[in-house]
Amino acid sequence: MMLQIDTANKLLKDVVEDSLAFSATARKGVLLLEDGTRFEGLSFGYEQATAGEVVFCTGMVGYPEALTDPSYTGEILTMTYPIIGNYGVPDARRWEGDRIHAAGLIVSNYIPTPSHFESTMDLSTWLKREKIPALEIKDTRLLTQHIRKHGTMLAKIVFDEDIPFHNPYADNLVARVSTSEVREYGSGETTIALIDCGAKHNIIRSLVARGVRVVEVPWDYDLFADDRPFDFDGILVSNGPGNPKVAEKTIQTLRAAMEHEIPIMGICLGHQLLALAAGGDTYKLKFGHRSQNQPCLLAGEKRCYITTQNHGFAVGTVPEGFEPWFINANDNTNEGMRHRSLPFFSVQFHPESTPGPMDTEWLFDLFLEKVYEAKGALI
Repeated sequence: MMLQIDTANKLLKDVVEDSLAFSATARKGVLLLEDGTRFEGLSFGYEQATAGEVVFCTGMVGYPEALTDPSYTGEILTMTYPIIGNYGVPDARRWEGDRIHAAGLIVSNYIPTPSHFESTMDLSTWLKREKIPALEIKDTRLLTQHIRKHGTMLAKIVFDEDIPFHNPYADNLVARVSTSEVREYGSGETTIALIDCGAKHNIIRSLVARGVRVVEVPWDYDLFADDRPFDFDGILVSNGPGNPKVAEKTIQTLRAAMEHEIPIMGICLGHQLLALAAGGDTYKLKFGHRSQNQPCLLAGEKRCYITTQNHGFAVGTVPEGFEPWFINANDNTNEGMRHRSLPFFSVQFHPESTPGPMDTEWLFDLFLEKVYEAKGALI
């Protein structure tokens, strides 16, 4: 017992000493908000200015998955959990994208001494390798309260040289993160076309694990072209960044799919795109939902699911023929919809989780049931 206590005390001493050494040598930087608010901090990432929209995530874990989630493209991510970097960076097979997509990172306490058996490097090394700025700002609580009060806003991390603010929603972020080629995963007699608007890797893993073939296509791919080199039985439209109304070609594809009554499942941005394709409408939330602890109620029931979320827009008008399916228990915003008679449904949250709870993973099974029914196959 005494040996264990001594070992723990030594580890704690090492962590404190390394943190003090980091604080003494780190370069200073500033987070500037478009309303003039200023936060000074210490750099532990790539020391080059960056601009985007500042947002916050209330998850306690999952910073590697969040940073590599394409939905964070153009956003300076603030982690509200006070200790970040403590378990390092896992192998790329654990990431949700092929690289870091967030424009920058803000934390309260950066831990330069990670401890985890799967860690391949410390967070600072990874950020510098991928040229992502990051600041340790002690009062992230004040920053988060400011965002909640005034809404998400443009921001920039600067060092010696200033740069202009940049509105990421002026860009087609979906086109930036989508695959540029057709890719295949898994095998099976059933094929799902995955429209990649910035898909998290675990969407593909979740489908392949259920014995289907997944064909990932670009956001603007014509699934109904005569020269299409593959057939498909259902469509899953993925998560992704930015304003859904910019992805007009994806919306057109979904309209054609509904005309053919092909089973459709939408996730996050895909939920918003399906709503727009069916005649509904979307709007920008004040500060969005980003965490692994968002409660969602099954519409008309008392059952609540805990979900992973990352979005700044929401469905404001559920289209004709659809019914609300899930409701956010915090602010009553729409979290899902399903068609009253046809095999179309979508959810605002992430049933593939990673990070986060797996409460709603059953939605993939429901989707494939719809696909098999449409094929006339036995379930």
